[in-house]
Amino acid sequence: MFGLDSIFLGRDAVSRSISAENPSGAAAGGGRATPETTLHPPSARCARELGPGWKMSPCIAIRSGETAVLGDIKGPGCIRHLWITLGPEFYRDIIFRIYWDGADFPSIEVPVGDLFCCAWGTSTDIAAVPINVNPKGGLNCFLPMPFGERATITVTNTGPKDLSHFFYTINYTLESLPPGSYYLHAQFKRTLAQPFKSDYCILDTVQGRGHYIGTFMAWQQKIDGWWGEGEIKMFIDDDRDFPTICGTGTEDYFGGAWCFGRNFGAPFLGYQLVEGLDGKADSKHTMYRFHLPDPIFFKEKIRVTMQALGWQSEGRYLPLEDDISSVAYYYLESPSPLPSPLPDVETRRSGCLLTP
Repeated sequence: MFGLDSIFLGRDAVSRSISAENPSGAAAGGGRATPETTLHPPSARCARELGPGWKMSPCIAIRSGETAVLGDIKGPGCIRHLWITLGPEFYRDIIFRIYWDGADFPSIEVPVGDLFCCAWGTSTDIAAVPINVNPKGGLNCFLPMPFGERATITVTNTGPKDLSHFFYTINYTLESLPPGSYYLHAQFKRTLAQPFKSDYCILDTVQGRGHYIGTFMAWQQKIDGWWGEGEIKMFIDDDRDFPTICGTGTEDYFGGAWCFGRNFGAPFLGYQLVEGLDGKADSKHTMYRFHLPDPIFFKEKIRVTMQALGWQSEGRYLPLEDDISSVAYYYLESPSPLPSPLPDVETRRSGCLLTP
């Protein structure tokens, strides 16, 4: 998936790029905007003394309630890089969706911030291989996204305010793809208060053949103390009451140990204390884990959960009722609907550090 194979796949490919300066991705289609055709009139006014070719259409505006089609690409091909930037106060209002091969349902449906491992309306630097977030809020995704017939990419502003500047670039190739080029899916979930003595569900049962390749979690404590004693559980194929893959602790799954202790970022794993004091009520934590060297393969179905578990007196575990959200990233052999509906805008925005 990563490495030299992507270079060799491109030998018979053509490279294309969609942005507000070339909204169709056409060959020689960039930088052609005029004051009459610009997607962003304020930028055209900035270039009024320079004329066409001088950054007349670098971004778009998205009004409250509006959906913008960023790209509608005829395949076969592969999206190879996404770059987006916008005000972080819109991170949970702007919903990013991709529809594969003309499906009437999205296979990716995630608030744009969480898609790039940033939660609660705040930008956090991320230095993972598939996801980079760089100063000051440059959101990058390098997960390859092959598609057969068509890829339709949209963003919807579900918040109460208009977004005046949304910048984006979609770099992709048009090429014949080898067999086994699966479709990327991504599912966002949030539970404001995890029910007592229950496992948080990262991914409801997904049917089909594929591989699970990543988890992002945002976790807000409700009480003081250590919150990450719970175990990841992955129920694969015929698993029922007991999982094939069972971790030993939340921080263990995300590559840390002994309650983390400090922030870290690595190519496939990372943790950050986003707000508050470590171990104190209302503190906010984020974690990412990408299974790129070690994908979780399944032939028929998969379900993924995480326990919310801490400590109480006398060395006893304590089931927690914390505020938890997540993104599950996985590939399937064909486009499929997501197993859970997107939480409503009030649920998504609750507790955000910045809101428009």
